[in-house]
Amino acid sequence: MSDTEKLINLLKNKSRLVAMLAPSFPIMYDSQEIIVKLKNLGFEKVVEVSVGAKETNRQLIEFIKSHPRARFITSPCASFVRFIKTKHREFLPYLAVDVDSPMVATAKIVKEKYPEFQPVFIGPCIVKKLEASQDYPELNILVLTYKELEEVFKQQLATSHQPLVTGNFDLSEPSTRMYPTDGGLTNSSGVKDILGDEAIRVVSGYKNCDSALMEFQNNPKIRLLDILFCEGGCINGPGIASTLSIEERRKKIVDYAQKF
Repeated sequence: MSDTEKLINLLKNKSRLVAMLAPSFPIMYDSQEIIVKLKNLGFEKVVEVSVGAKETNRQLIEFIKSHPRARFITSPCASFVRFIKTKHREFLPYLAVDVDSPMVATAKIVKEKYPEFQPVFIGPCIVKKLEASQDYPELNILVLTYKELEEVFKQQLATSHQPLVTGNFDLSEPSTRMYPTDGGLTNSSGVKDILGDEAIRVVSGYKNCDSALMEFQNNPKIRLLDILFCEGGCINGPGIASTLSIEERRKKIVDYAQKF
């Protein structure tokens, strides 16, 4: 059974669901409109994964402060983590594995606040499915891409809910809404204040991963490698249906971050 079919079955069975929207969602959706659509579809709660991103930042800063001489590679990107595990295992000791990804951090927050609800992550990344099912099965996260969500909307599922006119996030966090862009973690976490600009490298795009790792290996002055597998960051993930350029997508994120 596909993840799309799993969600449709959950909706038909009137399961209590929390939608966890990845911070790249403004590329495809207006915030108010997508909240209304999701709640009319059958989700009782809709939260921003930027909430979890703030917790990711907190954990990272705490990790860095407790290891003042260590060097790190960020681990929120499920694709890059698997790239390390399969092709460059020699870099595994540098992965900040004690730091939850925004998806995982959000799911933990949701489990605490809404223990009877099923978390459904909706975002741009297909590898998040593996992170959820293989790395954190106990959180029971159902992962759909935006493209898959559109397939669910096309089903025009009948619900018993009265149509909503307006909607607001049940949990939101403005400070980390730039997270899906390259450098989003670095620029929102305050890590520059601890390490300084020269000790940080921001890299995106799978074509740049090998060279970034080699530079990290050969230059001990680099303390933190902030890296995302997709070019431009999560705004260019394969689960997004958009003809916009990377810069146009980035502008969508910036506009949303500044507006609300």
